[in-house]
Amino acid sequence: MTQRLLEKYNKEIVPVIMQKFNYTNRFQVPRLKKVVINMGIGLGAHDAKLIEEAQKDLATITGQKPVVTKAKKAISNFKLRKGSAVGCKVTLRRAKMYEFLDRLINIAVPRIRDFRGLSANGFDEHGNYTFGLTEQGIFPEIEIDKIHRTQGMHITINFTNTTKEVACELLRCMGMPFRK
Repeated sequence: MTQRLLEKYNKEIVPVIMQKFNYTNRFQVPRLKKVVINMGIGLGAHDAKLIEEAQKDLATITGQKPVVTKAKKAISNFKLRKGSAVGCKVTLRRAKMYEFLDRLINIAVPRIRDFRGLSANGFDEHGNYTFGLTEQGIFPEIEIDKIHRTQGMHITINFTNTTKEVACELLRCMGMPFRK
């Protein structure tokens, strides 16, 4: 079963990007490599239930079991010990990545209250795009009544060799709503 966003990429987006940036071969057009979703827990380092809830929510949103991230070094001001759990993350590739991005662009992002578009300043020099969401309740898979603590997340969209301009245009063609 081919994903809807992957079909759109192959049939509509690749020819547009080839023409706009004067690529001679369709393999020069950057492709999505992976999508990384990271939830930092913060105060959850002291409460195991918060980490379990964040893992459950992230697994429900992505359809894949998250990995618990651990603190690399101890910071006494934050009462944080080396090796204690500080968050969870998921790396999506191939079909799950396209399905997640399709749901994010078409369903979740429009549900953000007072939404005016995502910032186009989240690109690094290699064309990877990172942005943050303030709550997990915008995803339809999450039941709002069962949320005990609103939790934000960072989403990083990673491309094969590209620049900021090409990656921005590629995401814009996919339907990512950027601020004007």
